[in-house]
Amino acid sequence: MTELLIADDHPLFREALRGVVTRTLAGTVIHEADQFDRLYELVERHPDADLLLLDLNMPGAQGFGALVHLRALHPQLPIVIVSAHEDPVTIRRALDHGAMGFIPKSTDSGVLGHALLQILDGGIWVPPGLGTSAGADADELEAAQRLRELTPQQFRVLQMACSGALNKQIAWDMDVSESTVKAHMSHILRKLGASNRTQAVLIASRLGIADEAAPESRN
Repeated sequence: MTELLIADDHPLFREALRGVVTRTLAGTVIHEADQFDRLYELVERHPDADLLLLDLNMPGAQGFGALVHLRALHPQLPIVIVSAHEDPVTIRRALDHGAMGFIPKSTDSGVLGHALLQILDGGIWVPPGLGTSAGADADELEAAQRLRELTPQQFRVLQMACSGALNKQIAWDMDVSESTVKAHMSHILRKLGASNRTQAVLIASRLGIADEAAPESRN
Protein backbone atom coordinates (compact mmCIF):
# COMPACT_ATOMS: atom_id res chain seq x y z
CA MET A 1 0.00 0.00 0.00
CA THR A 2 1.39 3.38 -1.02
CA GLU A 3 1.57 6.14 1.61
CA LEU A 4 1.90 9.68 0.30
CA LEU A 5 2.33 13.03 2.06
CA ILE A 6 1.12 16.35 0.61
CA ALA A 7 2.39 19.66 2.01
CA ASP A 8 0.69 22.67 0.40
CA ASP A 9 -1.27 25.60 1.85
CA HIS A 10 -3.81 25.80 -1.01
CA PRO A 11 -6.89 23.63 -0.26
CA LEU A 12 -8.01 23.51 -3.90
CA PHE A 13 -4.60 22.36 -5.09
CA ARG A 14 -4.41 19.70 -2.38
CA GLU A 15 -7.82 18.48 -3.52
CA ALA A 16 -6.63 18.33 -7.13
CA LEU A 17 -3.53 16.37 -6.08
CA ARG A 18 -5.67 13.92 -4.09
CA GLY A 19 -7.81 13.35 -7.15
CA VAL A 20 -4.83 12.58 -9.38
CA VAL A 21 -3.26 10.30 -6.77
CA THR A 22 -6.42 8.28 -6.15
CA ARG A 23 -7.01 7.82 -9.89
CA THR A 24 -3.40 6.89 -10.57
CA LEU A 25 -2.69 4.81 -7.47
CA ALA A 26 -5.86 3.24 -6.14
CA GLY A 27 -5.77 2.56 -2.42
CA THR A 28 -3.07 5.12 -1.66
CA VAL A 29 -3.19 6.51 1.87
CA ILE A 30 -2.76 10.30 1.81
CA HIS A 31 -1.80 12.57 4.70
CA GLU A 32 -1.70 16.36 4.42
CA ALA A 33 -0.17 19.46 6.00
CA ASP A 34 -1.13 23.03 5.18
CA GLN A 35 1.65 24.87 7.00
CA PHE A 36 5.28 24.48 7.94
CA ASP A 37 4.82 23.43 11.60
CA ARG A 38 2.35 20.72 10.67
CA LEU A 39 4.67 19.50 7.93
CA TYR A 40 7.35 18.50 10.44
CA GLU A 41 4.77 16.81 12.67
CA LEU A 42 3.40 14.97 9.63
CA VAL A 43 6.80 13.62 8.61
CA GLU A 44 7.58 12.57 12.18
CA ARG A 45 4.30 10.61 12.33
CA HIS A 46 4.86 8.94 8.95
CA PRO A 47 8.63 8.52 8.53
CA ASP A 48 8.19 5.52 6.25
CA ALA A 49 5.96 7.29 3.71
CA ASP A 50 6.73 6.53 0.08
CA LEU A 51 6.77 10.15 -1.11
CA LEU A 52 6.36 13.75 0.02
CA LEU A 53 4.96 16.33 -2.40
CA LEU A 54 6.27 19.65 -1.08
CA ASP A 55 5.27 23.18 -2.01
CA LEU A 56 8.23 25.58 -2.05
CA ASN A 57 6.51 28.46 -0.26
CA MET A 58 4.41 27.16 2.59
CA PRO A 59 3.55 29.61 5.38
CA GLY A 60 6.49 29.62 7.76
CA ALA A 61 9.09 28.42 5.27
CA GLN A 62 10.04 29.84 1.90
CA GLY A 63 12.55 28.61 -0.62
CA PHE A 64 14.65 25.46 -0.39
CA GLY A 65 15.29 25.56 3.36
CA ALA A 66 12.59 23.02 4.28
CA LEU A 67 13.69 20.69 1.47
CA VAL A 68 17.32 20.79 2.63
CA HIS A 69 16.48 20.34 6.29
CA LEU A 70 13.96 17.53 5.77
CA ARG A 71 16.41 15.68 3.53
CA ALA A 72 18.95 15.85 6.35
CA LEU A 73 16.50 14.64 9.01
CA HIS A 74 14.78 11.99 6.88
CA PRO A 75 17.15 10.92 4.07
CA GLN A 76 14.98 7.86 3.41
CA LEU A 77 11.96 10.00 2.42
CA PRO A 78 11.81 10.89 -1.30
CA ILE A 79 10.72 14.52 -1.75
CA VAL A 80 9.28 16.04 -4.90
CA ILE A 81 8.78 19.78 -5.31
CA VAL A 82 5.40 20.90 -6.63
CA SER A 83 5.45 24.62 -7.37
CA ALA A 84 4.29 27.49 -9.55
CA HIS A 85 7.95 28.45 -9.91
CA GLU A 86 8.77 26.80 -13.22
CA ASP A 87 11.97 28.44 -14.41
CA PRO A 88 14.86 26.09 -15.23
CA VAL A 89 17.21 27.58 -12.63
CA THR A 90 14.74 26.94 -9.79
CA ILE A 91 14.16 23.38 -11.01
CA ARG A 92 17.88 22.69 -11.23
CA ARG A 93 18.46 24.12 -7.75
CA ALA A 94 15.77 21.84 -6.33
CA LEU A 95 17.53 18.81 -7.79
CA ASP A 96 20.87 20.04 -6.45
CA HIS A 97 19.33 20.13 -2.97
CA GLY A 98 18.11 16.55 -3.14
CA ALA A 99 14.63 16.65 -4.69
CA MET A 100 13.65 13.50 -6.58
CA GLY A 101 11.67 15.55 -9.05
CA PHE A 102 10.02 18.86 -9.82
CA ILE A 103 6.39 19.07 -10.94
CA PRO A 104 5.10 22.52 -12.02
CA LYS A 105 1.60 23.32 -10.79
CA SER A 106 0.59 23.95 -14.39
CA THR A 107 1.18 20.27 -15.22
CA ASP A 108 -1.98 18.53 -16.45
CA SER A 109 -3.37 15.59 -14.51
CA GLY A 110 -2.25 12.95 -17.02
CA VAL A 111 1.37 14.06 -16.97
CA LEU A 112 1.25 14.46 -13.20
CA GLY A 113 0.09 10.88 -12.79
CA HIS A 114 2.87 9.65 -15.07
CA ALA A 115 5.42 11.69 -13.10
CA LEU A 116 4.29 10.18 -9.79
CA LEU A 117 4.52 6.65 -11.15
CA GLN A 118 8.03 7.28 -12.49
CA ILE A 119 9.24 8.76 -9.20
CA LEU A 120 7.67 6.00 -7.08
CA ASP A 121 9.45 3.52 -9.33
CA GLY A 122 12.75 5.07 -8.29
CA GLY A 123 13.23 7.52 -11.15
CA ILE A 124 13.59 11.29 -11.28
CA TRP A 125 11.04 13.42 -13.12
CA VAL A 126 11.40 17.01 -14.34
CA PRO A 127 9.58 18.91 -17.09
CA PRO A 128 10.92 18.23 -20.59
CA GLY A 129 13.33 20.75 -22.03
CA LEU A 130 15.18 21.52 -18.82
CA GLY A 131 18.48 21.70 -20.68
CA THR A 132 21.73 22.52 -18.93
CA SER A 133 20.61 25.47 -16.81
CA ALA A 134 22.82 26.55 -13.94
CA GLY A 135 21.74 25.38 -10.50
CA ALA A 136 22.87 26.13 -6.94
CA ASP A 137 26.19 27.95 -6.73
CA ALA A 138 28.97 27.21 -4.24
CA ASP A 139 27.73 29.72 -1.65
CA GLU A 140 24.23 28.25 -1.75
CA LEU A 141 25.49 24.69 -1.40
CA GLU A 142 27.66 25.72 1.55
CA ALA A 143 24.68 27.41 3.22
CA ALA A 144 22.64 24.25 2.68
CA GLN A 145 25.33 22.13 4.29
CA ARG A 146 25.34 24.35 7.38
CA LEU A 147 21.53 24.36 7.54
CA ARG A 148 21.51 20.57 7.76
CA GLU A 149 23.17 20.80 11.18
CA LEU A 150 20.18 22.56 12.80
CA THR A 151 17.63 20.77 14.95
CA PRO A 152 13.94 21.17 14.01
CA GLN A 153 13.44 23.75 16.76
CA GLN A 154 16.51 25.72 15.68
CA PHE A 155 15.37 25.62 12.08
CA ARG A 156 11.96 26.97 13.07
CA VAL A 157 13.57 29.82 15.03
CA LEU A 158 15.74 30.67 12.03
CA GLN A 159 12.76 30.67 9.65
CA MET A 160 10.84 33.00 11.93
CA ALA A 161 13.87 35.26 12.29
CA CYS A 162 14.10 35.39 8.49
CA SER A 163 10.50 36.61 8.39
CA GLY A 164 11.46 39.50 10.69
CA ALA A 165 10.04 38.14 13.96
CA LEU A 166 11.66 39.34 17.19
CA ASN A 167 12.66 37.00 20.01
CA LYS A 168 9.52 37.92 21.96
CA GLN A 169 7.32 37.04 18.99
CA ILE A 170 9.18 33.79 18.36
CA ALA A 171 8.86 32.82 22.02
CA TRP A 172 5.12 33.52 21.94
CA ASP A 173 4.52 31.49 18.78
CA MET A 174 6.64 28.57 20.01
CA ASP A 175 5.27 28.74 23.55
CA VAL A 176 8.74 28.92 25.09
CA SER A 177 10.66 31.54 27.07
CA GLU A 178 12.71 34.28 25.46
CA SER A 179 15.80 32.80 27.09
CA THR A 180 15.11 29.54 25.24
CA VAL A 181 14.86 31.42 21.96
CA LYS A 182 18.14 33.20 22.71
CA ALA A 183 19.78 29.84 23.45
CA HIS A 184 18.49 28.46 20.13
CA MET A 185 19.82 31.52 18.33
CA SER A 186 23.26 31.08 19.89
CA HIS A 187 23.39 27.50 18.62
CA ILE A 188 22.16 28.66 15.20
CA LEU A 189 24.92 31.25 14.93
CA ARG A 190 27.55 28.70 15.87
CA LYS A 191 26.32 26.06 13.43
CA LEU A 192 25.94 28.52 10.57
CA GLY A 193 29.30 30.15 11.27
CA ALA A 194 27.55 33.52 11.64
CA SER A 195 28.68 36.30 13.96
CA ASN A 196 25.23 37.84 14.46
CA ARG A 197 21.53 37.41 13.69
CA THR A 198 21.66 39.49 10.51
CA GLN A 199 24.44 37.36 9.07
CA ALA A 200 22.51 34.19 9.92
CA VAL A 201 19.48 35.51 8.05
CA LEU A 202 21.66 36.38 5.05
CA ILE A 203 23.09 32.85 4.99
CA ALA A 204 19.60 31.35 5.11
CA SER A 205 18.40 33.73 2.39
CA ARG A 206 20.78 32.08 -0.08
CA LEU A 207 18.24 29.26 -0.22
CA GLY A 208 15.35 31.57 -1.09
CA ILE A 209 13.46 31.88 -4.35
CA ALA A 210 13.75 35.00 -6.48
CA ASP A 211 10.40 36.82 -6.70
CA GLU A 212 10.73 37.18 -10.44
CA ALA A 213 10.74 33.41 -10.89
CA ALA A 214 6.94 33.31 -10.66
CA PRO A 215 5.54 36.85 -11.08
CA GLU A 216 1.91 35.74 -10.95
CA SER A 217 2.11 33.54 -7.87
CA ARG A 218 3.89 33.21 -4.56
CA ASN A 219 3.56 29.41 -4.48
